[in-house]
Amino acid sequence: MPKPEQAFFWRGAHAYHRCLYHLVFTPKYRRSVLRADVVGRLENLLIDCAKMNRWFIHELEIMPDHVHLLVQLPTSVSVAQAVRYLKGGTSRVLRQEHPELEEFLWGDSLWQEGYFAESIGRMDEATMRAYIQAQWDHIAPNASPGL
Repeated sequence: MPKPEQAFFWRGAHAYHRCLYHLVFTPKYRRSVLRADVVGRLENLLIDCAKMNRWFIHELEIMPDHVHLLVQLPTSVSVAQAVRYLKGGTSRVLRQEHPELEEFLWGDSLWQEGYFAESIGRMDEATMRAYIQAQWDHIAPNASPGL
């Protein structure tokens, strides 16, 4: 399904809104563990979580050591709650399906505590989309994998 060029407005019983957020979160110790089949599974899990909760992911880019999302949420969902669902569910499933991650990550979570979040206004949306889409352009060709 093609992504819309611009976020759309949602209508609730008493609200007309367009709450768009740029979210970034990282694996523990900012390890570069998001590679190969882990990336494909993580993408599917994030999209499934959004669909189940009636959110919309406009952009998603998974880098080896962090994840960028441009997600639209209803007014009834806080950013903290959305991040908790996204990180909690993906951590549990990926650690079960990829036990090799234990070699690089200790403890009970795949993700580092905390996250980055910023709301995106209409004027900044095109710039943010281009920034997320160009993530691989920011990586130096000789960059260390971080492991």
